[in-house]
Amino acid sequence: MDKVHQFIKLQKNKYGKIFVDITYAIDNISPFVDKKILTRRKYTAKIATLKKYIELIEAAESDLNTKNFFKRLNADKYISLLESYKNDHLESLSQLEKCADCECLNCTADCKFDSCLGCKSGSNIIYCDREKINLTKHDNFSINLVNNRTGENDRYFVLATLQDIKLDKKYIIIKNIVSKEKFILYYYPGISEDSYGEITDAHEFDFIVSTFQSVDK
Repeated sequence: MDKVHQFIKLQKNKYGKIFVDITYAIDNISPFVDKKILTRRKYTAKIATLKKYIELIEAAESDLNTKNFFKRLNADKYISLLESYKNDHLESLSQLEKCADCECLNCTADCKFDSCLGCKSGSNIIYCDREKINLTKHDNFSINLVNNRTGENDRYFVLATLQDIKLDKKYIIIKNIVSKEKFILYYYPGISEDSYGEITDAHEFDFIVSTFQSVDK
């Protein structure tokens, strides 16, 4: 199999599965979820972008298969065309990949969590008990915080954020990029700037640790 056919096959298999999983989920839950809520879900708003990409893949595949050997020598243009579309819509396509593995995808519960409204780019909910707490993992979320020991700004990867709707609280689990130390803080998302707070309740702290450890395997 030449490079172009292999590229098209890989793209069709990967994004075709995502498209099928998401469109099936939308069809499956739409009778049970209020239309306004369904339209707020990220995968509903972005699925048209993926549909267009699937159509481009299939058009490229069809056109390529009808050309003779000599015309196929210039087939790299199909890779350029598809890569260009992907680059122009990278955020949407990457998020749909996350949505396909999100706990919200097939959920029909009367949701009290932030759900998609609180989801950052490159994130998805990987655990939700539908009653008290859910956990969101992030691919590219990092923050700067002042190190209490040194007084200097340190950079931290955000490993996860959690929401407890029974306590009406949010938590953030972070890891220092240099020292690899992990910390858990209260998390207060803001419009222009987020803020954080120390957890002093030992039972509350232990619950967040155990929830994260039970999921992060």
